Amino acid sequence: MAATHAFGIDIGGSGMKAAIVDLATGELVSDRFRIDTPQPATPQAMADVVVELVREHEWDGSVGCAFPAIVRNGVVGSAANIDSSWLDVDADELFTEVLGAEVHMINDADAAGLAEVRYGIAQGRQGVVMMLTFGTGIGSGLFVDGALVPNTELGHLELDGVDAESRAAASARKRDDLSWSEWGDRVNDYLRHVEALFSPDLFVIGGGASKRTEKWLDRVDINTEIVAASMANNAGIVGAALVAP
Repeated sequence: MAATHAFGIDIGGSGMKAAIVDLATGELVSDRFRIDTPQPATPQAMADVVVELVREHEWDGSVGCAFPAIVRNGVVGSAANIDSSWLDVDADELFTEVLGAEVHMINDADAAGLAEVRYGIAQGRQGVVMMLTFGTGIGSGLFVDGALVPNTELGHLELDGVDAESRAAASARKRDDLSWSEWGDRVNDYLRHVEALFSPDLFVIGGGASKRTEKWLDRVDINTEIVAASMANNAGIVGAALVAP
C-alpha cells in the first residue's frame, strides 16, 4: 500500500467502522466496513472485531483507533459510555498483541477534530477551535493554533447540577421526548457555559445533529462562530488514521 495511506478504525457504542485513508487528501480509498459493537463491549470482544475489520481490508500495517473514552499513552482512563471492564486497560498493547501490528488509540472526539482541522471545515483556522460531537454523550476536541489538547471530555462539565451530556447530548432529546427547539435551548445553555470557560474562536459541531442544524441552530445565541462539521461520518476514521504509528 502507498506510503501516504493509513488505516483508521472508529469505535462507537453501536458500531465499529474502518477504512483505508489517503493522508494526502483525507479521503477514504477503500469501502467503509462496519460491524456492530459487541455486547457486552468487553476488551477481548472488541479486540476480536478489530481483527476482523483489519482482515476485511487485507491491511498489514499499523493501525489508528478512535475510542469513546479518555486515552492516555494507550491506557483507557474513563468508562462513561463504554463497558467498565475497559478501565485502566492498555488498549494500545491489547490491540497490538491481537493484530501483530502496532496500534495507537485516541479519544474519538479528538480524532474527529483532527480530521476537521487537517482536511475539513476548520482547516487553516488559528486560535482556539473546539470540536463538539453530540451523540450518546457529548465529545470534545480542543485545538490551539492547530495543536490538539487531548482528552478534554467537556461533556462532563456540570450544567444545572448534572453532567452536561445528560441534558444536552443528542440522546437526551430522544430520551426526554424534546422538540428540536427545546433541545436547541439546552444546547445553547451548554455552549454558553463552554464559551464562558474557554473563549473559543470557533465551534465545530459534529454528530448526527450536525446534519439537522436547520431544526435547532436558530436557538443558539452565543458570541462564538459556530459551524457544522464537514467530514460527516468519516471524521473518526480519518482522524484515527492520522495517529496510526
